[in-house]
Amino acid sequence: MSSRFSNARGRPGRLRPVPLAVAGLIALMAAGDEAGARGGRGEAESIQSRTAGEPIMAIVSLRSQRITVYDIKGWILRAPISSGQKGRETPAGIFSVIQKEAEHYSNLYDDAYMPHMQRITWSGIALHGGPLPGYPASHGCVRMPFDFAEQLFDATRLGLRVIVAPADVAPVEIAHPALLQPKPGADALAATRTAEADEATRKADEAKRIAGAAFRDATQAMVPVRAAENLKLRASAQLADAEAALGSATATEARERAEDAKAKATARIAELEAQWTAAKAELQPKLDALSAARQAADAAETARIVAAEAARQVARALEPVSVLISRKTQRLYVRQSFEPVFESPVTIVDPDRPIGTHVFTAMERAGGDSSVRWSVVSLDGGRPNGGTNDPLRGASAGGGRDVEPASAAPDNAKAALDRIVIPQDVLDRIPGVVPRSSLIVTDEAVSTETGKGTDFVVLLSGEPQGGIKFRRRAPVAEFGYARPRAFMPFWRSPVAAPFW
Repeated sequence: MSSRFSNARGRPGRLRPVPLAVAGLIALMAAGDEAGARGGRGEAESIQSRTAGEPIMAIVSLRSQRITVYDIKGWILRAPISSGQKGRETPAGIFSVIQKEAEHYSNLYDDAYMPHMQRITWSGIALHGGPLPGYPASHGCVRMPFDFAEQLFDATRLGLRVIVAPADVAPVEIAHPALLQPKPGADALAATRTAEADEATRKADEAKRIAGAAFRDATQAMVPVRAAENLKLRASAQLADAEAALGSATATEARERAEDAKAKATARIAELEAQWTAAKAELQPKLDALSAARQAADAAETARIVAAEAARQVARALEPVSVLISRKTQRLYVRQSFEPVFESPVTIVDPDRPIGTHVFTAMERAGGDSSVRWSVVSLDGGRPNGGTNDPLRGASAGGGRDVEPASAAPDNAKAALDRIVIPQDVLDRIPGVVPRSSLIVTDEAVSTETGKGTDFVVLLSGEPQGGIKFRRRAPVAEFGYARPRAFMPFWRSPVAAPFW
């Protein structure tokens, strides 16, 4: 059972100083787009037969011009879209959300308003709200109904897997011994490290409190010492004045007054010296305690930093991990938290035969922390019945939008896993998987869109990529996997072990 809701509400844009004629033209174009959006936008849907979970995957079907969002149990949201037009197609492939911005204006297309933008490439491909004329009409982005874009924006987080498929595909559950599993005891280790970090923080705070109290005690004990020192200086000055007066006095009365003043100053200095000595004796233990407390606080802070870093490292190890195996490069790549971890050569049996493109996703824990359930989406070329995929033809007639996406049998995905052999030492280096982790097996190489602040980006080479080709992209040097092959590190493979 599903509910349907309309989506034609636009969002106000920022006012820009533009010439009157240009403003009038923009108004006419906007009116035309709104009319088209009202006439061909279709309806968005949300699941109501169960409580929707957190989105973990979005699949864009170029043929059906529809986006479907999945949680661990199935689809939860879907809506019509408008993808890239002829020559500026939305590239088919594997992406993830790498940036979110609720109020976004294009820096490529005349400051166009793109509300609830979720970027999937740094070169400018994104999901966002926009008018839907009923056919592909964007410059490469995926336009969604305004209300749906807002709803999706609020439900997702960075790292959401986005698959742009030429045809209609859906995830299907799969089990295979080659699919990676959690490292034993990882959750317990994380809990231990977190508890140690909390305890180290408590001790550091307590050490700081003790050091602060010792500082206050030492400061208070310093007051009589400073007072005695100041009074001694004053008495010494009086003694010097008395001695000077005694030396210059000629009259008997003046000499007597000078001698009396000298005697009093001498006695006062002796008295203050005794007071200073006593105050200094009382101060010294407090200074020693302060020094010890500061050393203890420094040591506790160092221990806190070490424990916090250990907890952070363990927590990072529990972040979703992405593994990509490329038949084209015969290499395995690992990324985590949008950063490269390592890469290594692998063996693919019968390497000249295509293996397809398969996205395996860890859905949820199957029992305790020992295993996870996996699903797979296969993009074997994406062309229905072996023909050429044409999103313009399929969407303009409205065909396909009401057809459920096909959940293909996972036989091809299992066959792909059967052909992969990874050295055991490489398997040992791969972080343990957790829900939302992924394994991508593909004929393609890693796209140069993969780089700083991204998960893996894979483009299907047999599909139009106009939306990528016409975009400005960052310098090649910024991408971790875009360096020349001759400079890529290579490790000799030890005796190979089965993937599982």
